[in-house]
Amino acid sequence: MDYGAWKLLHQTTVAISISGFVLRGAASFAGAAWPRKRVARTLPHLVDTLLLLSAVMLAWMLQLSPLAAPWLAAKIAGLLLYIALGMVALRPGRPLPVRVGAWLAALLVFGWIVSVALTKDPLGVLRGLA
Repeated sequence: MDYGAWKLLHQTTVAISISGFVLRGAASFAGAAWPRKRVARTLPHLVDTLLLLSAVMLAWMLQLSPLAAPWLAAKIAGLLLYIALGMVALRPGRPLPVRVGAWLAALLVFGWIVSVALTKDPLGVLRGLA
């Protein structure tokens, strides 16, 4: 696969991943049963594995390192925060306001990660506030 194909795969899996996160969160908060089913808990891992594979391939093709590209390090840090917030948001057992707050915070972090990717700036959209 060439760079363009890997980039398209990456962007597509990003869109699928965030769409699934939004749908699972909203359905979970509304009390739907389907987010607790095995396929709804397994499919996101497959999508996110493809997303991560495509990200690694893009970085490799561009010869990027998080040490040499601060914006890439920022994206990785943001991804870890997004995952942690997503775990809090989608795990039942915590109070609903905590879960909704974590879900909204995860969506904000996701938006920031996209802004970092588009601007190649570690602060992304926050640059205007600094």
